Amino acid sequence: MKRRNFFTGAAVAAVAGAAVSRAALASLPEAASQSSAETAAPLVPPNGRPYHPVVTLNGWTAPWRMNAGVKEFHLVAEPVVREVAPGFFVNMWGYNGQSPGPTIEVVQGDKVRIFVTNRLPEHTTIHWHGQRLPNGMDGVGGLTQPHIPPGKTFVYEFTARRPGTFMYHPHADEMVQMAMGMMGLWITHPSPAHPLIGNVQRDYAFLLSSYDVEPGSMTPRVAEMVNFNIWTFNSRAFPAISPLVARRGDRVRMRVGNLTMTNHPIHVHGHEFEVTGTDGGPVPRSARWPEVTTDVAVGQMRQVEFIADEPGDWALHCHKSHHTMGAMGHSLPTMIGVDHRGLVGKIQKILPDYMVMGERGMGDMAAMEMPLPDNTFPMMTGTGPFGPIEMGGMFTTLKVREGLGAGDYQDPGWFSHPKGTVAYEWQGAPAPASAPRQTPPGQAPGAPSVRKPGAGHGHH
Repeated sequence: MKRRNFFTGAAVAAVAGAAVSRAALASLPEAASQSSAETAAPLVPPNGRPYHPVVTLNGWTAPWRMNAGVKEFHLVAEPVVREVAPGFFVNMWGYNGQSPGPTIEVVQGDKVRIFVTNRLPEHTTIHWHGQRLPNGMDGVGGLTQPHIPPGKTFVYEFTARRPGTFMYHPHADEMVQMAMGMMGLWITHPSPAHPLIGNVQRDYAFLLSSYDVEPGSMTPRVAEMVNFNIWTFNSRAFPAISPLVARRGDRVRMRVGNLTMTNHPIHVHGHEFEVTGTDGGPVPRSARWPEVTTDVAVGQMRQVEFIADEPGDWALHCHKSHHTMGAMGHSLPTMIGVDHRGLVGKIQKILPDYMVMGERGMGDMAAMEMPLPDNTFPMMTGTGPFGPIEMGGMFTTLKVREGLGAGDYQDPGWFSHPKGTVAYEWQGAPAPASAPRQTPPGQAPGAPSVRKPGAGHGHH
């Protein structure tokens, strides 16, 4: 986190807040900025009312200033460069140096003042998605407020009236600004204790976002509606997404928001969970049921909770298979079963780097080291303790371990499996070379047969 003359980080926020002069309190608070794409430690509140902070996956929480009992934040809308994966950088628009912008954490009943400075090349606004607030603070340009011109600062003021998980994003030139990554999380912690919002030991939050970045380029195609090729958690693609770390027995809350153009069935391996809240509020206990996948539609937030009681490295991902790939092409022919024998050598005389792709499926691509255009992310990547993971995009791991410290969020490395608990190769008699079939291969019962004209007939 870099200093924009005010905050240098969570560790000094308390000292800085206590040392601010009366003259400074009357001025515009300066904005913290973050350049790292790593997951920041939770920001323990240095002042104001206490709460259990969230961990924003590959993100951070914005510091604030207390001014006469009001929590003051400063967001700067600006062009940023996001490292989506190691060596893969994308030109985006975001807030305070990153996309998504910093998470805003407040407590129910807090009076909040947010200064928004526009450093974009066009006007903007901010809509506080899901909040109860005065109509003129809702952030819809032209309807509830004037647009914020480039170079100007507007002020939003309201009271955080209900607890839950929310978002912020523009309601100005949305097709461009949201496609360029302008979004962020807002968490309102309950006060007093809420009967439907329990205590958890680990509280993670992230937004789902997608981009269409052509190979070799750095700027998303903002006019795309369907064929996105970069799928991310908080604008990071696997293997660059941090794992969710939990101590065995911890109760874990996961807050997921969707600002892509399609729905995402988020699936957790090894555990079942309940959806305990949405951006509309806590879910009544009578309406909850056990699940392992929850569908997060466009513009929705979902809070899920579970007990992390199964040690291991458990996959956590969108269950749409194309969403766990990177730089996915949409016009590739299916080559499964095509016989390339004798063809590859001829092609390689003209194109020495030519490789056979897809005759057995796409799994081989995970181990290929084929040349790519500059600033292009591989379609399948990531390596685990047993070889290529063959995933990308919206994929990470839930790492459950014994004996972690309560505040330990460091990646514990790969899981050490107890003896006899890993799938293994059969060493007995091999399976028959051909298994019995009910029907001949490639022929369905009752299917009509097609014969080439003239086949089986003499020439006339």
